[in-house]
Amino acid sequence: MSRARDRDRCPGALEVHQAADGALARVRLPGGMITAAQLAVLASVSSRHGSGVLELTARGNVQIRGITDTKALAGALAGADLLPSTTHERVRNIVASPLSGRVGGLADVRGWVAELDAALCAEPALARLPGRFWFSVDDGRGDVSGLAADIGVHVVHDGVALLLAGRDTGIRPVVDEVVAALVKLAAKFVEIRGKAWRVSELADPSILLPGVQLAAAPCPTVLRPPVGWLPQDDGRIALGAAVPLGVLTARVAECLAALGAPVVVTPWRSVLVCDLDEPTADAALRVLAPQGLVFDANSPWLSVSACTGRPGCARSAADVRADAARSLAADSGVHRHFVGCERACGSPPVGQVLVATGEGYRLLRGEAGRGGSLPPEVLR
Repeated sequence: MSRARDRDRCPGALEVHQAADGALARVRLPGGMITAAQLAVLASVSSRHGSGVLELTARGNVQIRGITDTKALAGALAGADLLPSTTHERVRNIVASPLSGRVGGLADVRGWVAELDAALCAEPALARLPGRFWFSVDDGRGDVSGLAADIGVHVVHDGVALLLAGRDTGIRPVVDEVVAALVKLAAKFVEIRGKAWRVSELADPSILLPGVQLAAAPCPTVLRPPVGWLPQDDGRIALGAAVPLGVLTARVAECLAALGAPVVVTPWRSVLVCDLDEPTADAALRVLAPQGLVFDANSPWLSVSACTGRPGCARSAADVRADAARSLAADSGVHRHFVGCERACGSPPVGQVLVATGEGYRLLRGEAGRGGSLPPEVLR
């Protein structure tokens, strides 16, 4: 179903959104990849000109809220090479297997991410892609393909599969033409989309690939990020940390940046700090865990997420983050995503989506948890 609104109001770093708590900017991080120096810049900008918090999004990007000086923000981002294109900065939505090239996988897809980013920015027509349109690049482990990005590729044992809305098209582009295939398909979407902002909103998504029969079932969805002590294939260590409800304070971000190591923001609102030697990783774990980052793969924080809610969003009927935190005591057996209104921002493809009613929550999407009903602390 296409949107009723003609204008795409998805925020960027330059075209900010006026939220209830002030100007909101979204900084795209293709593949979620960011250097320590760049993370330090984001933390500094948020502290000096924003709310002092970095919000991690479901597409591996970062939001800064309550911005008081948008020009200072843009200048800082440009100086940190976080704004390579003023015309295409909102369309650089690329998720990729966060551990690719470091732990497992069938291929290192980081080169494709960089190549795709450059190709998107080089094609003038693609500046008209909606800000919600996104790409996925899965290295074969099956972690991001199930997130149902608009267009994606998935490494398989005998090549590369081209995906549309998370479904296999049966097309196998040659390795050297993977990025070209993605760009060509995105350009065609721009031509035929009408008011649709996503491939799934087209009356018939297969119109992008005439004659192609999409797989009946989408790729399986992964809802949990890699967390904890993660030995890399090269002998070094990556630390995976869940960030409760995706809210990373500038102070903690500064601590992460101080490690001087590359960071990956994942589409599960977590972070990976990579390429550490064992003594540094051990010391970092001892410092970061007491500051609220979650390194326990069994933590209930990995089973709950939320949109911004009140007070940041004027549409929200509740402080959904606070309610999500209160729900941790009850195990529903499924992932819960709390939202303040019917738009259900940031919702994962599977699990429960609970929408605030003003008096409690009702199940907007998904199946009820254990026992067949919503937990009492959610119903209120």
